[in-house]
Amino acid sequence: MSREQVNISELLLSLDSSELQEAEQVRAAVNQQLSTDRGGAVLSSVVEYYLESSSPQAVHVLSSIREPHHKVLLEKLNESLNRPGTRLAGVTLLGHLIRKQPPWVHHISRSALLPSLLRCLKGNVVVLITAVLVLIILLPMIPQAGKQHIYDFFDVFGRLASWSYRNPGHVPVVHLVHLHAGVYSLFHRLYGMFPCNFISYLRLHYSMKENLDTFQEVVKPMLEHVRVHPELITGTQDYELDMSRWRCYEVHDIVIECSRLSLDPLEASCEEDMSSPLRDSPSSSPGPARLSSPLPVLDLTFSPVTESISGSGQRHHRPSQTLTDPQKPPQTPTDHHRLPQTTTDHHRFPQNTWSLKDFNEVW
Repeated sequence: MSREQVNISELLLSLDSSELQEAEQVRAAVNQQLSTDRGGAVLSSVVEYYLESSSPQAVHVLSSIREPHHKVLLEKLNESLNRPGTRLAGVTLLGHLIRKQPPWVHHISRSALLPSLLRCLKGNVVVLITAVLVLIILLPMIPQAGKQHIYDFFDVFGRLASWSYRNPGHVPVVHLVHLHAGVYSLFHRLYGMFPCNFISYLRLHYSMKENLDTFQEVVKPMLEHVRVHPELITGTQDYELDMSRWRCYEVHDIVIECSRLSLDPLEASCEEDMSSPLRDSPSSSPGPARLSSPLPVLDLTFSPVTESISGSGQRHHRPSQTLTDPQKPPQTPTDHHRLPQTTTDHHRFPQNTWSLKDFNEVW
């Protein structure tokens, strides 16, 4: 082991010191080493330290990475997503980093990291739920990725929609609720960003007899809670994937456009204050017999979220949704976090109290 590696290892041990002054000094020393890191050894050590410890200070350090050091960071993240033992921590770290919208985030669309993230959506349910939340927040940052990966995104939606309805792995109901919410938000992202292509996919995929049940119970309620997208009238499938379409859009523009399409009764209108508090009780507006709102309430303690980002760009801290232990499964919802009711006995939950915007703002 080189002297540089020994030094960075010793520094990292003190990175999460309870002494504020010491922690700041250590962080400054680590940043200094990163600025002169030629081969990527220091950056790799910081990533490995996070994977072992889930250190928030390591996230703070890695968030300051700038080009060209991002190449090593993307390689290390990709490596962590391909190792079963570090996959959840790697996806969680990616979520922490991208929500800060680093200047190198657009490189993800052309790196091996994106296909690796999509592969994470096929395995362990806790990893899968975290990965879909990361994909949801990542899509408005890399809209150009649609040209190459559009059908990969649609395949993810179709597979997770089916899983959330059929539950072939008999996963615990609390995981199923989180998965259902992730599918709902992914639906809004894909419909908002690629409506012509997405509706074409839905028409083709759910015209198959074996998929009709999933359409009736999962997808149709989602379609009933969105407006007709203007691009379905004036746009084309090719134009949606044209790079020039996104040049005049910032990330928050795409998020707001997706939000405006929602008819969810608990989704505040775009004219309302984006930072308004959550509603206290759903009792004043009971829903109909079938699914009144496809979105359940989430306790995102397992996911890479420490503060919410509103469509207007404002950040709002939500202490009850901060990251705890990424190895722990989602907590069982309490009375404060009620869940929506569906039409089938095996998939029945109470009425929800959290709107789509609140879910989107977390990311």
